[in-house]
Order: sequence, then C-alpha cells, then structure tokens
Amino acid sequence: MRSVVAEQLPVEYLTVTSPYDGGTVGSVSVTPAAEVGAVLETARRGAKLAGGLSRAARAAILASAAAAIELRSEEFTRTIVAEAGKTIRQARKEVVRAVNTLQLSAAEAKSNAGEVIPFDSYAGSENRTGWFSREPLGIIAAITPFNDPLNLVAHKIGPAIAGGNSVILKPSALTPLSAQLLVDALVDAGLPAEVITVVNGGREVVAAVVRSRDVRMVSFTGGFSTGEAIAREAGLKKLSMDLGGNAPNLVLADADVQDAVDACVSGAFWAAGQNCVGVQRILVERPIYEEFRSKFLAATSVLVAGNPVDETTDVGPMITQDALRQVQGKVDEAVAAGAVLLMGNRADGNVLQPTVLEQVPLDARLWQEEVFAPVVMLRPFDSLDEALELANAIEFSLHAGIFTNSLAAAMEAARRLEAGGVMINDSSDYRFDGMPFGGSKYGSMGREGVRFAYEEMTQPKVVCIRN
Repeated sequence: MRSVVAEQLPVEYLTVTSPYDGGTVGSVSVTPAAEVGAVLETARRGAKLAGGLSRAARAAILASAAAAIELRSEEFTRTIVAEAGKTIRQARKEVVRAVNTLQLSAAEAKSNAGEVIPFDSYAGSENRTGWFSREPLGIIAAITPFNDPLNLVAHKIGPAIAGGNSVILKPSALTPLSAQLLVDALVDAGLPAEVITVVNGGREVVAAVVRSRDVRMVSFTGGFSTGEAIAREAGLKKLSMDLGGNAPNLVLADADVQDAVDACVSGAFWAAGQNCVGVQRILVERPIYEEFRSKFLAATSVLVAGNPVDETTDVGPMITQDALRQVQGKVDEAVAAGAVLLMGNRADGNVLQPTVLEQVPLDARLWQEEVFAPVVMLRPFDSLDEALELANAIEFSLHAGIFTNSLAAAMEAARRLEAGGVMINDSSDYRFDGMPFGGSKYGSMGREGVRFAYEEMTQPKVVCIRN
C-alpha cells in the first residue's frame, strides 16, 4: 500500500478472492476506525499540497498516469479479471476507458479554469471588471463499487485531482486491488502520496469519514440503502450519488430488429449483467414481438458463460454466491407468480447462465428492482403511450434506450422518458466517459462524467475589480 496512513496501520488484512474459483487473489491492509483521525490529518495535508499544484502539474500527472496504465494494460486487465470476474475482453475495454477518463481529466485541469464576468453589462457596474475561477473544495470522500473497479475509481479520482482536491478513497472490499494499482500509478507519476489516502474497512470507518466536517463532498456509487445511510451520516456537505437503475429499452415496430437484438443482448449480459445501465426490461411493440423474442433467444443461446480468463467467454461469474442466490430467488418468485422462464436460471458455481423471462408480473421484485445480474425480461406493448407508462413506472432510473426509424417517435420518447440519459438506436448500456452521467427521480444527486464531476468537485470564486 502506498498510502501514507496505511504504513501506520496494524497488521490486519482483508483477503481478496476470485469470484470464479474462490482462489486468493491478494490482500490489503484494513483501516481500523481508531485510525480515521490520522487518515483525515493526512487528507488535510494532501488538500494543501493538491491545491498548491499548478493546473499544468495536475494535468501532467494525470496524463503521465494514463500513459503508464496504457503501457501496463495487461497487468491492469488481469487484476480486474481476477478480483471482479469480468471476462478478459470486457476487462481490456475497462482499462481503455480508464485511460480515457484520466486523459479527459488532464484536459479539464487545463481548460476549465473559470470565466470572465461581464460586469459592465449591468447598469451601475460599468466601472467594474472581473471573473470567476474554479477552486478546490478540499477533501473529497470517494466510495466505489465492485463492478467497474478501475474506471469508476478513475471517474472520481481523476476529476478530483484535476480540481486540486485531496481524496479519501474507499474502494469495494471485494475489488480493492485495481483501485490500489491506479493510486500507485498516480503516485509514480508525481502525485504527492498524501493527496490520495486509501482506506479499507467496514461501516464504522465509512461513517467516521463521511461525517467529518473536514470532508467537503462525498461521491458514492452503490446501492440505495447504503446511499441513504451515507446521506444521514454526512450532514451539511455536497453529495453526489449514483444509486443504480432499472433500465427500460423500447423496440418499436419500425426498428431494425436484428440491430436491436444485437444491442440488447450485449447490453443485458455484459459484465454478467452487473451494470447499473444494463438492459433489464425490454418492451417490444406487439407486431414484431414474436420475431424479436425468437432472434433474442437465438442470440443469447450462443453466448459462452464460464471462465473469465478464456478469450471466448462472454459471461463471467457474478461477484458472490450470495448475490447469485438472491437473484435466483427473485426469478423463482416471479415464476411462481406467473412469469414464464424462457431460458437460464441455472448456475455453475457463481456463473449464472443468461436468463430470459416474459409475462413477469408488474409488481414482482424482479420487475420493480435493479436486478444486477444476467437476467432480462421481455414484454409486448401496443402503443408508445403504453410503453412509456411502463418504462416510467419505476421510481428510479439512470438510462433508457429506444430503437426506431421514426425521428418523431424517438424525439417524443426522449422528451417523455424519465431517465438521466436516453439512447436512441443504442441500448441503455451505452456510456461515453465524457458525457454527464446520472439518474432521474428517486435518489439521484449530481452527475459524473469528467467535466461534470470536475464542476461538482470545485467551487466558483468571484474576483471583481472596481476601476
């Protein structure tokens, strides 16, 4: 561990295991709750050091780290595969995205410095001129999940460093190794070690960090219950939260059916469905429902589920046996309530075969909640109004997708879909790391995407000169 505080910790370790075969991947030192005071002191020093770095220095560190990760991409890839269970092809893509995230952050450090304010455009202020700059918040607590253990960490650390902040990073206990590799790359690139302090621990450690008045912002990606607990502990500070989704994807009768099938299969089963914008509910206009279902099942049936190290594997393991059992329980509940299981719901170890259902009751947990697994549901509809009503009935939403050749229908759906992003002729799974990313309705706070996270992690300071 490169963290300055970590060197002072007692010898207590968290073992990281493979979700595929249970083998030991590595270990990280655990931060006792009693050491949080030392963590905060380190972060305070780090905030002064980070704020003292020029924009050029911040950009150079981020760009240098991005280049180093690109050179060591296979090491980062293998770490993601080992601890998160992503297939090797999916892990390689995550590394590429993390490099891009850091490069975007470097560009933001240089370009998003503030704006001139036209004081003389207001009567009575003709003799004034000035500007606002974007200044660091100070200490940012970043709490990240297991499903993108490298790129989602980069999405918090990159903009924070670009903005001149220090970071207390709490990665998922299931996947801390990729995060530590990223921090090491940044330190090797010249970032003062105090700027990022990694903590590994339980709820007591997280609670002590987020409730501290020294922490100016909490950026969290994870589940609703944890997000609510963090919000209660945090008090009066900025919160940015990505709390998951339940993505609807609409396929209209005039769509290219095969194109929609290919996009939805990829979107549903990428990363074993452990994806907050993954395809979960597919609403298909009735005239093409049978054709879509047939082609979707055919495309799903040829997916290879198994060892994530194998280059031919399409679907790797779920993160834990408990997560798999919970999902299978929801599938069984839905079937008992009248749903039809078209394929899947069979497991080999932690690998759940791609699972497809139809006729799922609208009040079933499987329909109402984020499934976060390789499980997808099909449902026909008769009108766009009906599809939009079904799509919007869930109380939380990140992305939605619609497939159609009608510009009018696409724009109507884009206007009425209650989602943070609407992907037209792409599945809900599409995300570019430079776009604003966040949810709609319940629990949505702030936006990620490098520029937008940078602005969340900085504050404007006005300078006005009277001539």
